[in-house]
Amino acid sequence: MEFLVILLAVVLVCGVVIGPAMRRRRAGQDALRGDRTAVDPVGVYGFVPAERLDVRLPGPDPELLAAVEEARRTQDWKPAADLLARTDATSAPELRWQRVHTLAGAAAQELAETPGTGGMWLRHWRVVAPKDAGGAAVQAEFLAQQAMRDPSSQDYRMILEEARTVCGEAALLAPGDPVPYIVQLGIARGLGASEAEFQSLWETVLSRAPHHMGAHLVALRYWSAKWHGTQEKADAFAQRAAAAAPGGSLLPALPLFAVHDHLPDVELVPGLYRGVVVSQAIEAARFAVAGAPADHPVLPHVRHLLVWFLVRAERYPEAMEQLRAVDGHIGAVPWSYEPDPVAAYAAFRALAVAGWERAGGSR
Repeated sequence: MEFLVILLAVVLVCGVVIGPAMRRRRAGQDALRGDRTAVDPVGVYGFVPAERLDVRLPGPDPELLAAVEEARRTQDWKPAADLLARTDATSAPELRWQRVHTLAGAAAQELAETPGTGGMWLRHWRVVAPKDAGGAAVQAEFLAQQAMRDPSSQDYRMILEEARTVCGEAALLAPGDPVPYIVQLGIARGLGASEAEFQSLWETVLSRAPHHMGAHLVALRYWSAKWHGTQEKADAFAQRAAAAAPGGSLLPALPLFAVHDHLPDVELVPGLYRGVVVSQAIEAARFAVAGAPADHPVLPHVRHLLVWFLVRAERYPEAMEQLRAVDGHIGAVPWSYEPDPVAAYAAFRALAVAGWERAGGSR
């Protein structure tokens, strides 16, 4: 009898909680299939075709893409080196961080596509110009990304230790540059650094770039429950940074990234994306976007995450506003977490367009 009571309870829970969640998911999938035939985001709204979406960057940076393409085409590292030399660590620390991250990612992708020979330009850079601070920073980030591609590898810790050593070289070559220390934040997470060790490193970063959004995004992953500690620690970290943010900063958007890190795999709470916690994080992010400089290098990152949340919350006009600002480049969370970033982005874009049309939005 007791077993039957438990079984009945499970059935009721599935019917009341999981059932509606699955129906919402199926409804969204059905709507998406219909949206693709009813509304053409490319032909009608002028959005970029899926085959031309660029997964390398969250937003446009023509100089960086030119350097990446030249390195890939000719294996010439000098345009990348010149670009980083002109990207000042003091006046443009966010831009320097993003450019280092992208160059390292490009080399890692080339090596993945052509094992043994891909990304040779980075190795040439380090051999020919070992005292180039930009080259050292790119190599350190490259090694960190290589390790994170396969945490189960027997060489995982060895590669991260090498990355940490190269970070030390980069820091000595450019003492005021926060980027080597930001790279070390990710390495520390990968090596399972203690909270005391991580906090010491974090204070070093803050002494050089106290309001660096990229650094906060990297640090958040350490405090996130997905990687270390508890959700409460990640939320507290994000809220403190947001509260202390100066005018024009993107840090008020950090809680939205914390919320994203801790969303359940299956939506069990009806109206989760229209609830108080998510709604407040969305509004804080929209506030940050409205006040940030239009050319802020990390601004597209925030816009992309807003698209994801706004579509989930069925706030289609606001999602369309963000899409119009970022469409074309999709190298950002949440798309980068997906096995097929292009398909994931295109699906959300189609939902936003269809929702906008249903709401009577003009073309």
